[in-house]
Amino acid sequence: MAHGKVFLVGAGPGDAKLLTLKAVEVLREADVVVYDRLVSKEILEFAPEDAEKIYVGKSSEKNELSQEKINELLVNKALDGKKVVRLKGGDPFVFGRGGEEAEALADSEIVFEVVPGVTSAVAAPAYAGIPLTHRDYASSVAVVTGHQAADTKLIDWSRLAGSVDTIVVLMGVGSLESTATNLIEGGLSPNLPVAVIEWGTTEKQRSLIGTLGTIAEEVREKNVKPPAVIVIGEVVNLGSKLSWFKMLSR
Repeated sequence: MAHGKVFLVGAGPGDAKLLTLKAVEVLREADVVVYDRLVSKEILEFAPEDAEKIYVGKSSEKNELSQEKINELLVNKALDGKKVVRLKGGDPFVFGRGGEEAEALADSEIVFEVVPGVTSAVAAPAYAGIPLTHRDYASSVAVVTGHQAADTKLIDWSRLAGSVDTIVVLMGVGSLESTATNLIEGGLSPNLPVAVIEWGTTEKQRSLIGTLGTIAEEVREKNVKPPAVIVIGEVVNLGSKLSWFKMLSR
């Protein structure tokens, strides 16, 4: 039997209309869809009704399958001759562990293709009216993870604080207080504007604006929960002027 093929597909930031045409095309032809927690039912409906749909979502509290088991699943389904869509929120190569899955497929000589998706690092701020770059405020951007597992490369917060104009933090609500402290200790002003955008691009979106010194407490008071994107920098000031979606005031 000929081996199948795996598509590592970005499902985008939440709004199903931000799914790419390429993603819809491969979903419609899938035999198996392996999908994450933030993939909506609306997006899954693009797959054939008889396609096998396997949930492998992760959260801070619980993992359905370990990453190693997910890798094995993708390889085994492809070895069975299936056309497999690995559907991941955002972009598969932006903190989606798509690189690890691609390595596992390559090691097993499985043919694969990457279908980029719209990352929440860009889309959520855009829906909150925050441009990550602006000629008057920011000419550089860093996207970092707020989830620092023991086996990941650690972030040098002090070096980051002095090197870029806008910092976008993904998966960082739970560690926001320590992130803010590290950045202030690294030289950033406690008065630097910060936005936290919860459920960006969806009907549940809300945005909270504060400062580096106050944002952790404000997030607790407003009970902001993941998924949320954190934006740190002067561009956040444009959010109140350019907000076109909807916004939760201070």
